[in-house]
Amino acid sequence: MARVYNFSAGPSCLPEEVLQECAAEMMDYNGTGQSVMEMSHRSKAYEPIIQDAEAMVRKLMNVPENYKVLFVQGGGSTQFAMVAQNLGIRNKKAAYIETGVWAKKAAAEAKHLGVAVDVIASSKDKNYSYIPKVEKVEGDYDYVYICFNNTIMGTHYEYIPETGSIPLVADLSSCILSEEIDVSKFGLIFAGAQKNLAPAGVTLVIVREDLIPEPEACLPGTPTMSMYKTHADNDSMYNTPPCYTIYVLGKVLHWIEKKGGAAGIHRLNVEKAKYLYDFLDSSDFYHATTEVGSRSLMNVPFLTKYSDHDGSEAALAKEKEINDKFVKAAAAAGLVNLKGHRLVGGMRASIYNAMTLDGVKALVAFMKKFAEEN
Repeated sequence: MARVYNFSAGPSCLPEEVLQECAAEMMDYNGTGQSVMEMSHRSKAYEPIIQDAEAMVRKLMNVPENYKVLFVQGGGSTQFAMVAQNLGIRNKKAAYIETGVWAKKAAAEAKHLGVAVDVIASSKDKNYSYIPKVEKVEGDYDYVYICFNNTIMGTHYEYIPETGSIPLVADLSSCILSEEIDVSKFGLIFAGAQKNLAPAGVTLVIVREDLIPEPEACLPGTPTMSMYKTHADNDSMYNTPPCYTIYVLGKVLHWIEKKGGAAGIHRLNVEKAKYLYDFLDSSDFYHATTEVGSRSLMNVPFLTKYSDHDGSEAALAKEKEINDKFVKAAAAAGLVNLKGHRLVGGMRASIYNAMTLDGVKALVAFMKKFAEEN
């Protein structure tokens, strides 16, 4: 069977070149006679793999020397707690900018752990279809928290809030290495791997060293595995790390380097997104759900003309019917995982780094044909 174009929001498609390399090395990695899946994380064979992955993160993201690069488990959702447990320790107070589901969940987790949460801005008034402008944040906050790219709502920060001496924390799960970013403007960055880096299983954390507290300074009851110091002091190998995922991550990073690094990948992402948004903005049948100036290059939710209805039961049924028909027909045409999130409806095309321009062009060609027929 031919490979499909996978528009899933995550786990997402991976570069075919990387998949082919992994397949070639599946039974015998580098002459060891074993798969990386089977390899001891303490072995001489595995040590260079995790070291290379860290070195490539530092190179591609220009990570300053006073930052630690960590590979931890638990996904981005575990970071909602770890951020609060490790950073919310001085005044037990933090500022959150609420731009969708994930920022809202992160704020709720911090609050659950006893951190006083101030939601200093929100785009809830328009179903999170834009990024609120927060020029400067001041106050006695331990940190300021943002979700840089919002997978569900398809929004993205076009600016970095000015927080002065207050550490800025950013969830970059769905846009990591899709563009150049100045790491030094952040106190902590984290990203679940399953969008732009690797299969699910590892979370990349980049944290400024002075923000890593001693165990006794973390919030009371913080487990050992939830302390950043545990991972920093043990080179991300306090316990068995997700070895194979880190191996794939390293290969993806080398693939990004071949594409011109973050800057090169960003140019490709802009081209892909422009092709899709330009079509949506010129269409009488479809429309994008996010406002210009806040649009994600990674996640593009869109609706059909059937979403503009009076709210009647019959109109809602017609909208569902056309959405279901679109997703089913697209899948039959080799364009999969286009169903939109229930909070937005319609469809969503996630066009991460590994999605090709050919894939986006195939999607637009299908959308044109579907519009003509419906």
